[in-house]
Amino acid sequence: MSTVKTSALRVILSMFLLLTFFSCSEKSFENKPSSKDTEEITFISLSNVGGELGNYSSYKITQDSIHFEGGMTANQKHNEWHRAITPQIWKNLISSIKIKDLGLIESSPSIQPIDGIDETFQIKTTKKSHVFVNAYSDTHYRQFEEFKIKLENLSPEQP
Repeated sequence: MSTVKTSALRVILSMFLLLTFFSCSEKSFENKPSSKDTEEITFISLSNVGGELGNYSSYKITQDSIHFEGGMTANQKHNEWHRAITPQIWKNLISSIKIKDLGLIESSPSIQPIDGIDETFQIKTTKKSHVFVNAYSDTHYRQFEEFKIKLENLSPEQP
């Protein structure tokens, strides 16, 4: 066999092996779900602000903790507490929120100018951030009601 034929066979064999290797690795990559493709909730904030006496309450919930601040500016009262939560509590807490519906929810106008209390939800996912003000009349609001009930059950009694 000549040197040219041997070199040509080596090149062809090498290309065949490389193509086989890359085609196998691409297929195994396609079968694995990418964590970048999965949209998950990472943060939720719920606040109620307004009223004649300047009432306010704010919950900030992450995957590992809940932080609450609340009070009334008229009598200068302020309460605050923190609580660590487990991954199981987090999953239960967010289970009622449907990520695919978040883009459909519509806010309503502020009612603070008439001494009303505005409810604001902020929900951050791995891909987007959503803010809803007074979304009570939206047909998808039920998931927020369920979330608030679960959150209230985790909160200590407020004086």
